[in-house]
Amino acid sequence: MTAPRLSLLALALATALPVMAQEAQPKDRSQLDTVVITAERREENIKDVPSAVTKLSGEKLDVLASGGQDIRFLSGRVPSLNIESSFGRAFPRFYIRGYGNTDFRLNASQPVSVVMDDVVQENPILKGFPIFDTSAVEVLAGPQGTLFGRNTPAGVVKFDSVKPSQRQDGYASVTVGNYGTVNVEGAANLPLTGDWSARISAMNQRRSDWVDNTVAGAPTSKTEGYRDSAVRAQVLFQPHQQFSALANIHARDLSGSPRLFRANIIKRGTNDIVDGFDPDKVALNGVNDQTLRQTGASLRLKWSLPEINIYSITGYEHVKPLSRGDIDGGPAGGTGIPFQSETGSAMNGHRQLTQEVRLESNTSGPLSWQGGVYLFDERYTIDNITYNTTTHVANDDIYTHQTNKAWALFGSVNYKLSQDITLRGGLRYTKDKKDLSTWHVGSGAFNTSAGVAASTDDGKWSGDLSATYKLDTSTNFYVRWANGFRASSIQNASAFAGQSQASPESINSYEVGFKSELLKRTLRVSGALYSYTVKDLQLTAVGGSSNATRLLNAKKASGNGAELNLEALITPDFLVTLGGSLNNTKIKDAALGVPPGGSLNVGGAFPTVHDPMVGGNAMVDGNPLPNAPKTTVNLTARYSFPLPSGNEVYVYTDWAYRSKVNFFLYDATEFTGKALTEGGLRVGYIWGNGKYEAAGFVRNITNQIRVTGAIDFNNLTGFINDPRTYGVQFKASF
Repeated sequence: MTAPRLSLLALALATALPVMAQEAQPKDRSQLDTVVITAERREENIKDVPSAVTKLSGEKLDVLASGGQDIRFLSGRVPSLNIESSFGRAFPRFYIRGYGNTDFRLNASQPVSVVMDDVVQENPILKGFPIFDTSAVEVLAGPQGTLFGRNTPAGVVKFDSVKPSQRQDGYASVTVGNYGTVNVEGAANLPLTGDWSARISAMNQRRSDWVDNTVAGAPTSKTEGYRDSAVRAQVLFQPHQQFSALANIHARDLSGSPRLFRANIIKRGTNDIVDGFDPDKVALNGVNDQTLRQTGASLRLKWSLPEINIYSITGYEHVKPLSRGDIDGGPAGGTGIPFQSETGSAMNGHRQLTQEVRLESNTSGPLSWQGGVYLFDERYTIDNITYNTTTHVANDDIYTHQTNKAWALFGSVNYKLSQDITLRGGLRYTKDKKDLSTWHVGSGAFNTSAGVAASTDDGKWSGDLSATYKLDTSTNFYVRWANGFRASSIQNASAFAGQSQASPESINSYEVGFKSELLKRTLRVSGALYSYTVKDLQLTAVGGSSNATRLLNAKKASGNGAELNLEALITPDFLVTLGGSLNNTKIKDAALGVPPGGSLNVGGAFPTVHDPMVGGNAMVDGNPLPNAPKTTVNLTARYSFPLPSGNEVYVYTDWAYRSKVNFFLYDATEFTGKALTEGGLRVGYIWGNGKYEAAGFVRNITNQIRVTGAIDFNNLTGFINDPRTYGVQFKASF
C-alpha cells in the first residue's frame, strides 16, 4: 500500500464516525491516576511489581511525538533508556542501563528486546515500527529472561496498541510544521455486533527534503526528507466471558533518506563541530535513498476456565528494507575524502514466525503461577551491495542467508507469604540455533579467510527471584535477582573482514528498590539501586580503516547505578514528573584490543586515542560501554488554566538531558559525543468537553546541535540530531 493511500485512509477512518459519539468523561484532578502495567504478563498495580518499570501513556506520548519523530523520541524520556540509529527512521538501537549493541548489520542481535502487542520484533529493522494509537509503552529495566526469553538481558521495551471495544469512538489529528512537515493520524473503533468489534488506525508522516546538496549534478540534490505511513486493523470476537479472539494486521511503507553522513564534521583534536557548519547543507556525489516495506499479523486467543486461563499468541512478521548511502561523506577529490564509497544493504525473503502457548492460574489464593512453551523461526537473505561511485550502478554483491530457530519452556510462581511479604520466582530453558552461509557475486574483494558458513547451537537456563515487603498501604520495598542471556551471533564474511562469531553472553543482575504513593496519592515516587555483571559480553568492533564489523567477546563487563522516578500533582492544575539515572559501566578484559579508526591518516584524520596502543590496537579494558551516558535526567511540567466555560488552556514543557558518551569501544577525543539537552514546549486549548484540541509546539527548543554518532574508517564523519522543529496540531475525538 502506498504512502498517499495510507494517509487518506487515516483521515477517512477518523472522520467517518458521527459527531454524536459519547462525550469525554471529566477527569479527577484531585489525585494521580493508578498506573496499571503488564510487565509480568498480567495486569498489576505498578507499585506491586518488584522491578524497575516505567510506563508512558496518554498525553505524554502525544506531546513527545507531536513533531512527527520516529521511535527515537523515547530516548532519555525514561531513566537509563538510550536509543540511537545510523539508519535514520529504521533500525533503532536500544540501550538500557548502558547495555546495548552498536552493531549496524541487518542480522545483528540486541540485548534489549522490543515487544509489540505481545509479539517480539527480533530483527533490529522491525523495531522501528511507528508509535500511533498506542495505549502504553512500558520500559522494563534489567534481565527479563523468564517471561520474555532470550535476547532480553538488558531489558524489554513493550508497546501495546489501543484495542477494539464496544464503544463507538475515534479521533483524527492533523499536524503542520516547518521543513514541510505534515502528519495525519486517525483511528476508528467500530462495534460490529454484540460479539464483534473492530478498530482501524493509521498514520502518515511527511517531511520535505530540507538539506541542499552543494555538489552540482549529484544524483541526490536534496535529502533528509521522508514519507512514513502505517496502518493497523484489529478485530475482536468475544461471544462470552470465557473466550476471546483478537486478530491484528499491520503494515508500514517508508521511503526517504537514510542517516546523513557528514564528512569531516568533527574538528580534529576536539569533539567540537567544525567552524562554519551549516546543517542545511551537505556535499555528496553519491545516492542517498531508503525504502522499507513491512507487513505483519497476529492472533491472540484466550480461554477462561474455572481456575485457569489459556493463551495462544501466533505472530507473523515480514520486512523488506533497502538502504543506500554515500558513506564516504563527501565528493570525489574533496578535502579529507581519501577514497569514494557508496554502499547499500537490502534484505529479501524475510519471514518471522512465533508461537506461544501460556497457562496462568485464575484463583484468589496466595499462590499464583503461569507457564508455557514458546517457538521462534526466522529466515532471510541479506544483500550487501557495492555501487560504482561514478555511474552509481551496483557492481558487487555479497549475499548472506541466515536462519534462526528457537524454542523455550518457562514457568513463574508468585506466593503471598503473609499480608506484607510476597515472593516471586521463575525459570526458563531456551534452545537457540543459527545457520549462516555467504556467497559472492561480482569482481570485488571477498575475504574468505575464516570461511563462508557457520552454525551455532545454544542451550541456556535463565531465571529470577524477588521479594516484596509491604511497609504500609503507601510504600513497598523489593529485592530482585535476575539472570538472562543473549544467544550466539555470527558476522558474515565481507569485502575486507573475514567471518567472525561471538559466543553467548550471560548476565547476573541485583536490584533493590522502593515504590511509594504518598500525600493522598498526589505524589508517586520510586527508586532503585542496581548492579550487574555480564560474562562473555558480545561486542562489535565497528568501522576502523575498512569500515568492517568484527564480533568479539569481552571476558566481563559491569554496570552499577541508581534510578529515580517522581510524579507530583502539586495542585489540581499543576503536574510535574522527574526521572533520572546515574550509571557507571566498564569493560573488564585486560587483553582486549580493537583497531582505532582513521588509520589511513589522510588529511590528518587520525583520532586522538587515549587508550594504550599495543600492536596497532587500542586496549579498551576499563572503558565505558558505547552509548552509555553516566547521567540522564528527564523533566515534564504541565499547568492547566481551567476556564469558566469548562474549556481549558494548558502549557506543557518537557526536557531530557544525557551526559557525554563514547561512540566506539575505544576512547578518542573526536568520537566522544558531548552532553545533549533537548527540550520541548506545547501550548494548547481544549474545548467541547475535551473532544477538541488545538496546540502549537516546539521541539529542540534551544536548537542545540550535537554529533550523535560517527563513522571512523575514512575521515571524521558524523551525524547530528534534528534541529529545532515547530508546528501546530488539531485533534478531534469522537
